[in-house]
Amino acid sequence: MTKYLISFPGEAMVVPEEDFEAVVEASHAVIEEAKAAGVYVFGGGIDEDVDPVLVAGDGTVTEGTYPGHKVPNGGYTVLELPSREAAFEWAAKIAVACRCSQEVRQFGYDPAS
Repeated sequence: MTKYLISFPGEAMVVPEEDFEAVVEASHAVIEEAKAAGVYVFGGGIDEDVDPVLVAGDGTVTEGTYPGHKVPNGGYTVLELPSREAAFEWAAKIAVACRCSQEVRQFGYDPAS
């Protein structure tokens, strides 16, 4: 089984305020479906009210991110699935619930993890 990151940037989800609660309910329903199927690993969103920092090996903390790097935001779900095609199927379910397309990335295998 391979882990997949299914995500979207915050600016991709454009939902009228009156529809937001329906989106939340629909996305939670997909997460519950993934949990019931035994494929759910982790999900959530980046808290955009907390600024990112860089932490060096010596413990020095610097405000911001790597130069030129776009700050990640939006929603993320990690699922453990048998195939890339299965990741596409789950991404489509999440896309319907969140009303925006989803990016799919595959985690590389690490035998130590």
